[in-house]
Amino acid sequence: MENAVTEEYRPLILVAEDDDSNFKLINAVIGKKCDILWAKNGEAIIQLFRENKDKAAAILMDIKMPIMTGLEATEIIRKEDKEIPIIMQTAYAFSSDKDNAMKAGASEVLVKPITLSMLRNCLSSYLPKLQWK
Repeated sequence: MENAVTEEYRPLILVAEDDDSNFKLINAVIGKKCDILWAKNGEAIIQLFRENKDKAAAILMDIKMPIMTGLEATEIIRKEDKEIPIIMQTAYAFSSDKDNAMKAGASEVLVKPITLSMLRNCLSSYLPKLQWK
């Protein structure tokens, strides 16, 4: 007999964001459906990734951070994992910023301000089992 209780899918999302208010927004948008680990700079997100590479489903990566940028961190992570979705966020809408992010290994680039539906739709496209209802 099958177990009638099915576990809810809760992907682990690694978030690289140095701004507290931006992180709070991301957490409010996806925290009810995803487990989140937060890093405030590029070096910290690489460490979180290495510690959780078998569990992490995606990475939300701010481009401009102290100590190490999101572009540098993405290049390092891509050398270790070609598959994990890396969704970069930038406050700059210049096409060169998006091009640089894609060259670094981003799966997607979102321009801030990021809306609730934009973030959810993007994550859902990479994590189809994720249900927002």
